[in-house]
Amino acid sequence: MMTKTKVAIVGPGNIGSDLMIKIMRLSKVLEMGAFVGIDPESDGLKRAARMGVPITAEGIDGLVAMPEFSDIKIVFDATSAGAHKHHNEVLQAHGKRVVDLTPAAIGPYVIPPVNGQTALDAPNVNMVTCGGQATIPIVAAVNRVAKVHYGEIVASIASKSAGPGTRANIDEFTETTSQAIMDVGGATRGKAIIILNPAEPPLIMRDTVYCLCEEADQEAIRQSVEDMVAEVQTYVPGYRLKQAVQFEHIGSNRPLHIPEMDGDFTGLKVSVFLEVEGAAHYLPAYAGNLDIMTSAAMKTAEKIAERIAA
Repeated sequence: MMTKTKVAIVGPGNIGSDLMIKIMRLSKVLEMGAFVGIDPESDGLKRAARMGVPITAEGIDGLVAMPEFSDIKIVFDATSAGAHKHHNEVLQAHGKRVVDLTPAAIGPYVIPPVNGQTALDAPNVNMVTCGGQATIPIVAAVNRVAKVHYGEIVASIASKSAGPGTRANIDEFTETTSQAIMDVGGATRGKAIIILNPAEPPLIMRDTVYCLCEEADQEAIRQSVEDMVAEVQTYVPGYRLKQAVQFEHIGSNRPLHIPEMDGDFTGLKVSVFLEVEGAAHYLPAYAGNLDIMTSAAMKTAEKIAERIAA
């Protein structure tokens, strides 16, 4: 039987709490070694203590001072892009592997079904954003059939599922996701938009992906997208197409002018509509944005742990 790899989570908010519960309930590879925050009265730290996880309210310095720290191999950072730079410097000085759930993007971007095997030896890997995890697989699926010249994604999440960390990182969300659409998804240009939907009752996460690409076999594109959806469902069961993939031919008589592109576009427009239902490990099922982010982070850490143990 494989010995589990001990991990720590820095950031006891929505994302960190959901990730902790996932690891404890689902992972056969990872074991919680510490849960870290800066407010001793935070709900996340109190929950972790009730679940028997060692905690500290002294931040990253408190983690380093914990007796459990020497046994921890991987640290998840679920704080903010601004805080992550310092956290990473401290953790790298102690030889820890870091899985970054903020949009700081210090390490290479990782989207498990697209490039999940390529950065397992990197000291720091970045999980992009919840919107990126949901949509970049689709951009990549289209791009492997027809070159995507422009990819645009719109991620709509329930306002109640966006904690202080998410709200503090809106600008970084759009910048990091846009860059990853190009670097991982393969698009020549990328754009990302996030919407915090205040509707009551809260609505499930919805994502729209638009790809402007070269003309290609539409059935091949549709099949590629469906195959990618099935792959994401292996670790996020609530991930699904909302309707069939849509196609529109853009002819030279009515070309599209996209400010982010060089010149007018003619070719094929592919529209994909997704929804992500959460597993409700911490927040209700409408918080699919948490579920896909933490599920992707756990899957990546499990692969890193397997590489360390090999």
